[in-house]
Amino acid sequence: QLVESGGGLVQAGGSLRLSCVAEGRTFGNSAMAWFRQAPGKEREFVATINWNGIWTDYADAVKGRFTISRDNGKNMVYLQMNSLKPEDTANYYCAASVRSSTDRTALEYGYWGQGTQVTVSS
Repeated sequence: QLVESGGGLVQAGGSLRLSCVAEGRTFGNSAMAWFRQAPGKEREFVATINWNGIWTDYADAVKGRFTISRDNGKNMVYLQMNSLKPEDTANYYCAASVRSSTDRTALEYGYWGQGTQVTVSS
């Protein structure tokens, strides 16, 4: 089970740090990712990190503003979000892959959290 936290309401230009903890099992050998879904839109890829944290990949919309990281000892994955924009408003989901390498495709992720809401006001 994946549990996200850290969402909330923030003004444009502000920062938030999302956390995701794996409960009941470890995902130390799995790639992890963050996706987001805004009302009326499809779920979209945000960022992914490979099993040991060496490789990361970001959607163009967040590159340079968001940073994904992980702490396998704590079964945690993080998403540091800086310079937030109103268009970043969405429900953010943590996901764990069945593979160790990064991937932008949601179908590669077999485990999902319930999401945490991020709202950015203008």
